[in-house]
Amino acid sequence: MCFVYWRFLAKTNYIKMGNIIIPTLDLVIIVVFLVGITLIGVAQIRKKRETTEAFFLASRNLTWGFIGASLFAANISTIHLVGLAASGFNEGLVWGNFEWLAGVTLIFLALIFAPFYFKSRIQTLPEFLERRYDSRSRTVFAFIAILGALFVHIGLSLYAGAVIFEKFFGINVLTSIGIIALLTLIYYVSGGLKAVVVTQAIQTVILILGAAILTIFGLFALPDIGIYSFAELRDTVKPGQLQILHSMASIKAVSPEGVNSGLTWYACFLGYPVLGLWYWCSDQTIVQQVLAARSRDDAQKGPVFAGFLKILPVFIMVFPGIIGYVLYRDQINDANETLVTLIHNLLPTGLIGIFSAALLAALMSTMAAAINSISTLISVDIFKRIQPQTPEKKLVRIGRMSAVVIMILAAFWSTQGGKFSSIFDAINRVAMALSPPVATVLLFGVLYKRGTKEASLVTLIVGLTLGVIAFIMDFKPITGDLIITNRLGIPFMMQAWWLFCICVVIYLTVSRFTPKPDPEIIKNYTWLRPLDIIRGKITRWNDVRIMVIILVITLIILYVIFS
Repeated sequence: MCFVYWRFLAKTNYIKMGNIIIPTLDLVIIVVFLVGITLIGVAQIRKKRETTEAFFLASRNLTWGFIGASLFAANISTIHLVGLAASGFNEGLVWGNFEWLAGVTLIFLALIFAPFYFKSRIQTLPEFLERRYDSRSRTVFAFIAILGALFVHIGLSLYAGAVIFEKFFGINVLTSIGIIALLTLIYYVSGGLKAVVVTQAIQTVILILGAAILTIFGLFALPDIGIYSFAELRDTVKPGQLQILHSMASIKAVSPEGVNSGLTWYACFLGYPVLGLWYWCSDQTIVQQVLAARSRDDAQKGPVFAGFLKILPVFIMVFPGIIGYVLYRDQINDANETLVTLIHNLLPTGLIGIFSAALLAALMSTMAAAINSISTLISVDIFKRIQPQTPEKKLVRIGRMSAVVIMILAAFWSTQGGKFSSIFDAINRVAMALSPPVATVLLFGVLYKRGTKEASLVTLIVGLTLGVIAFIMDFKPITGDLIITNRLGIPFMMQAWWLFCICVVIYLTVSRFTPKPDPEIIKNYTWLRPLDIIRGKITRWNDVRIMVIILVITLIILYVIFS
């Protein structure tokens, strides 16, 4: 009876918004999700959260399941859903390297960095750099972290989500930005990181469910055009579109633009770890969940669990783009329309609402995590350092107020998103500019006992300067061309690698000619022997090292299958 009523409702009830007619059921699902997720977030407020540790770090009581789900949700934004579908349409599975290689850097986070983060009881990553180096490195790093969260995690994600909902439902971009920003802000300001993590756990389920449903409907549509097997699918797509590793020649055969993005196998394996070290191991938006772990075991298992979750986007976000190419390549003029085309052509009423909720989940989870990270940085790394005696409740108030200001600034910045040719590409190019010096200072800080505070400061400043110069030289609105990519033949992934090499040389050289660091600092914040990372007898089946081994084997098998 309920099923019959659902079908009746789907066919007969519509609401017109702009030039698009929305089935009532879909609109109800979307509204229920928005209101529900906001109320769940607000419900996390407690008076005991009026301390910085409670508000910004959820009282350091997060288990590894929440941490892993939160890491995944903070990473997967609307940009991923839209951008990966478009990339699957254009180049295919090769963009899956960004997802599967994330698992490798998440292993770095779990084994190399998380033990120090948990042991030091820090509230922010810049605070860790101060303890390992000095306050100058902390200041520069905090500046880099704020820029990354403001302009990438919030601003561009907000714009991408607003554009998608304009295409879905005809809602004005500015109106969408305002509504989504307000609701996200309400539950974050109310409940802090606890609200972020609880809502992200729900949003992760909705996100995976929505993407999986779309993929399944796409697979069911393939027989309608005579495709009944994977072999027949391979014969229908572009040569190499179902291949994850490419040479220069093979990626050109799929798409000439793929070369500009640095998608050859060596560019991925050299360049992505640099981006990943910055994003997964030092970005406050991501790592803050690890800092809130209940135990060292949770701090290490959470990232590994996220590594397993990162296997999924290749199949439920990139692969639908390939399905879109097979089914609708004659209808799609712009690859960015792939996701919208799939949704409108494949999903029935009701499921469109669920997928729309998944898009909202991706958008709000990324933004909430970024707001939390920036408000923490401003409250703890800036204001508290200026006025060390500031009461905890006042620091929390400052964090809340800064969150409001940040969201307003990000909303204004997000209106400029249409000036970029590709938002997904823009995000990765920003990462290219920021990641090499951070990756160098962080990695050598915990692995190299001779690394000095002077080396850290010089590397951060010079490396950031070189990264910004490289970004500007490849920014068409300023230079009129991709100078480094097109004229010098160095795509952004390889730019990240070579900038990292330069930063390593700077770091090692300056360290060699400056005084050795305090032995006590090295004892507390550096691995004395690299093998200490994995040393020790495995006494239980759920040891984090067992999880790492399973994840590595899984990734190897997947690469063998799809290479």
